Amino acid sequence: QVQLVESGGGLVQAGGSLRLSCAASGISVSGRFMGWYRQAPGKQRELVATISSVGNINYADSVKGRFTISRDNAKNTVYLQMMDLKSEDTALYYCKTNIWGGDYWGQGTQVTVSS
Repeated sequence: QVQLVESGGGLVQAGGSLRLSCAASGISVSGRFMGWYRQAPGKQRELVATISSVGNINYADSVKGRFTISRDNAKNTVYLQMMDLKSEDTALYYCKTNIWGGDYWGQGTQVTVSS
């Protein structure tokens, strides 16, 4: 059974940093597409960062230069390092993968940035 569990969210002041983790079970994150997405209240879910099966990385323009996606194959975990956080980064952050055309999502972790 595939399971993605996010953690690391919290309340942080503007300009601060957080590192989100997405621990996977039932699958290996190695060589697999993994992504971070977020959804703010009243807004649609949006892509934040993705890492492809071969390691190609993509970021939303709004987070380029501030966020870094990475994966640790030994820990079977994907990370999102977030720096210089802004109030507009406040959202519920989700981890996602895709298996045989089907999307698997975690339950999300809340990030709140106070200005």
